Amino acid sequence: MASNPLVAQGTLNRLRGSVAVVDFPQLNVTASFLGKEGISLSLDGEATTYIPTMTGAVTSAEPYQMITLTVNLLKTQFVANLYKNQQETNSLLGDIVVTPDATTLGFYNLTNCSIRSVNELRFSGEDAGYVVTIGGYYLINSSAWSQL
Repeated sequence: MASNPLVAQGTLNRLRGSVAVVDFPQLNVTASFLGKEGISLSLDGEATTYIPTMTGAVTSAEPYQMITLTVNLLKTQFVANLYKNQQETNSLLGDIVVTPDATTLGFYNLTNCSIRSVNELRFSGEDAGYVVTIGGYYLINSSAWSQL
């Protein structure tokens, strides 16, 4: 099978990735506040559950997936302290919109988010990271709702 070697592979823009916290805009994160690792989003669990039957399987589309959002903040930027204060006051964040590093991917609208943890902090003067882990969920299989 021949492939077309002339298909452009596209471009990533590491400066495009961002996190917008709808109810707490002071916690919005752009490239200037991030370490080299940037932002990562993991969709946890399966999008479809397979239920075994006697002769095969029944599919059941999940309405959401749990997420893990990791934001590699710089402790040298004021936003790290804003996240620290937020966790100390109220770790619940609400809705978050993640913008990926590729213009070909749409936004990820995350629901019911909260600060889950902050990674180990090293105060040796050799690590600028303040890594925040956020939990929540991502709505999927929207066509299932139209079948109600």
